[in-house]
Amino acid sequence: MELQSDKVTVQKSQQELFNFLTDVKNYEQIMPESKEKFQVISEDTFVFALKGMPEIALQIKETREPEYIKLGSTSDKFDFSLDVEIAPVSENQSMAQLFFHGKFNTMMAMMVKGPLKKFIGNLSENVAKL
Repeated sequence: MELQSDKVTVQKSQQELFNFLTDVKNYEQIMPESKEKFQVISEDTFVFALKGMPEIALQIKETREPEYIKLGSTSDKFDFSLDVEIAPVSENQSMAQLFFHGKFNTMMAMMVKGPLKKFIGNLSENVAKL
């Protein structure tokens, strides 16, 4: 399953946004309002739970400074990645877009597509507010 957010303009330079998003404790600031749990596990891993959803642990799996960050699930049952692409707009602005890549069976995909689309939409909207 492939999903993507709208591109959003952020009032941070490409490098500033990259630095912000490679510090896992900052993800608490961009989580949706339905967040019920957020905990940093290590310098590259955090766990979160949204209302009505299971706990999910995400780990920074790959980075290409300053334009790309790949977060991946640490669970075999919920195999997915969330990629962030950051493009420069000006000295103090950048453009960000999130991409969700998941490997789910058809039934699971039908159940999670709506909530996941809303989740990445909320994340990108909150990044735009930074």
